[in-house]
Amino acid sequence: MPDETSGVYAGGAEEVVEELRREFLDEAAELLRDLDVSLDAARHGRKPANELIAEVHRVAIPLCGQANTFGVRLIGTVARRMEDYLAHVGEPTARAFEDLQVFVDTLVDLVEGRAPLDADPAEAVRRLPAKRGSDMEDIEVRDVEVMLVMLHGTATRFVEREMQQCGYRITTVTSTFEALPLIVRTKPDMVIISAVMPDLSGIDLAIALATMPATRNISMALITSLDADDEYLKLLPDAVPVIHKSPTFGDDLAEALSRLFMI
Repeated sequence: MPDETSGVYAGGAEEVVEELRREFLDEAAELLRDLDVSLDAARHGRKPANELIAEVHRVAIPLCGQANTFGVRLIGTVARRMEDYLAHVGEPTARAFEDLQVFVDTLVDLVEGRAPLDADPAEAVRRLPAKRGSDMEDIEVRDVEVMLVMLHGTATRFVEREMQQCGYRITTVTSTFEALPLIVRTKPDMVIISAVMPDLSGIDLAIALATMPATRNISMALITSLDADDEYLKLLPDAVPVIHKSPTFGDDLAEALSRLFMI
């Protein structure tokens, strides 16, 4: 027999969740206002740059997780981009300070309700500053989104630099489980995946992306040190080019980009 009180309990739970969501947004707004003050201080030499970078990470990482918990995923997506932007930043340039200001202002507008939380993530991320190397300040950024699903390392940095030199907008995700929903929401033009990843392999992710209607039209390539005749690689769809970690790595990458009409 149905419990007549179940609706009451459900309503009570929804109220608690909504209250926690409001508290999260209020706390996020306060953290971001403090970060804005720190950003201004660092820009004018009143705060060490390394302290600012550490503070950005301390703010962005919790925002990513909690935003998803409370159903405000766009905040998490923007916070994640801000954190990734600093992955290889040592001493911030004037442009980096300007870009960080855009990230902070965007997040403040979202948490304070001046920007819609239900905006299209694919359009929102393309309005954010593109990550670029310190020696690539003058390269024109193109409206091409490339996601690297790879652990940080030499190969990742090489691919990232090659993509940046093409003017592509690059974001790096170090977890296949985290990458999957981000790919669905932000719709990158291309995804480059490392075959060996913790928990869920890159090959499994590539097969899933090639199969799902929401992602099957996204260009993909796989980076691997496996032998070309490895049985596991035979599971890949034919449309996914393989880039081997070998002396021909650079040539394989160029060939994959050409095959996918990215260059």
